[in-house]
Amino acid sequence: MICEYNGKTPNIHNTAFIANDTVITGDVSIGSDSSVWFKTVIRGDVAPVYIGNEVNIQDLSMLHQSPNIPLIIEDGVTVGHQVTLHSAKIKKNALIGMGSIILDGAEIGEQAFIGAGSLVPPGKSIPPRTLALGRPAKVVRELTEEDYKELDRIRTSYVEKGKAYKIQQYDK
Repeated sequence: MICEYNGKTPNIHNTAFIANDTVITGDVSIGSDSSVWFKTVIRGDVAPVYIGNEVNIQDLSMLHQSPNIPLIIEDGVTVGHQVTLHSAKIKKNALIGMGSIILDGAEIGEQAFIGAGSLVPPGKSIPPRTLALGRPAKVVRELTEEDYKELDRIRTSYVEKGKAYKIQQYDK
């Protein structure tokens, strides 16, 4: 369900895949070749939500914000299953692991990897190209070339899956 809220309608690029049971409301922008998967909720009813190109927001995720603090997700980001993002900034090609929570004012650096089940508290910055995990999340190491290949593999696979699902959705 995609719906207007308070005079603002989501702006979704025509190449993005949006699962039929997703809810997207209000001031939300979604870029090209992005995908939003089953039972995800994106509410742009408090502040804007900006989602870049080739971003995947996986099943059962929740995206929201606090007043005057937008949620910004740059290009190439992977957001794992059951993630909560709230008024944070996720930089290019980062990965947020399954079940993680990223809170107001947190910033996840470019190509950073947040391990599954982590909690990034309000205002915390995770440096680029690092692995952080835990509750609260702490940097445990720098990423390796193998890690970068895996981040790219996941992102690319979701771009391809999104295109395939989009074709199937409109062929019916």
